Amino acid sequence: MTIEIFLFYVLGAVSIGSALMMVTRKNPVMSALYLILNFFALGGLYLSLHAQFIAFIQILVYAGAIMVLFVFVIMLLNLGDEKKLNEKVSWKKIVGVGLSFGILMEILFVFAFSRATLPPSQFAKATEIGTVEYIGLQLFTTFLFPFEVTSVLLLAAIVGAVVLAKKNLI
Repeated sequence: MTIEIFLFYVLGAVSIGSALMMVTRKNPVMSALYLILNFFALGGLYLSLHAQFIAFIQILVYAGAIMVLFVFVIMLLNLGDEKKLNEKVSWKKIVGVGLSFGILMEILFVFAFSRATLPPSQFAKATEIGTVEYIGLQLFTTFLFPFEVTSVLLLAAIVGAVVLAKKNLI
């Protein structure tokens, strides 16, 4: 077992554990912190898969900008009384845990007895596909038209937001 495979499994376990902790916490700030940990673990997973650009964007955009937005929203909501956040164990939770465990067992069964293999030709170019150069080349050659359409749509959305904001001030 190489260090890359070991790190992949460790980061995968951290990612799964932090996702579970995120959805089971009653305190929204703690959930947001576990989500940040999950984003960093996913960034590490992308790095172990030689997708440097996606890892960098994962950390920069999601763990940075999006999580700042989430924390601001949580603080603006000012949930106040934490006694309201306490929940009792109900039959719905028990059924939910049982169904989740059943689905997990089905997924593990499918992966354990699956005979499908990926063609080796997909792995030969794996180190090239995640680089900034490859993504830029594909973006500005193969996917140039969708890229330009997306930029025009985003520009229209920004102009619309400014017009709506100015309309409410008058």
